[in-house]
Amino acid sequence: MRRSTWTVVVTAAAATVLAGGAALASADDDPASPITGDALTHASEVALRSTGGGTVTGTEVGDEDSYYEVEVTLADGHQVDVQLDEQFAVVATTADHEGSGDD
Repeated sequence: MRRSTWTVVVTAAAATVLAGGAALASADDDPASPITGDALTHASEVALRSTGGGTVTGTEVGDEDSYYEVEVTLADGHQVDVQLDEQFAVVATTADHEGSGDD
């Protein structure tokens, strides 16, 4: 392959890789969609029942782990993520150590 053709091929490949990386980076920056309306009320009630109380401090529709995610802060300050399916059934409950200082 001629040097000028090789340079064009390598440059095009590099541009494609960079564009793909930029697209992935911007996708990670998309803000989560909060749960709203009656779904918020129902998801919050289920999550608080699951954790035995606390305060709902965040919600998300279309979470990577479930259809709904409800973040609950317990009285002791720890956070728990309650994962719910589309029918509001609890599918997982996990302690959220992000930012809690418990590393």
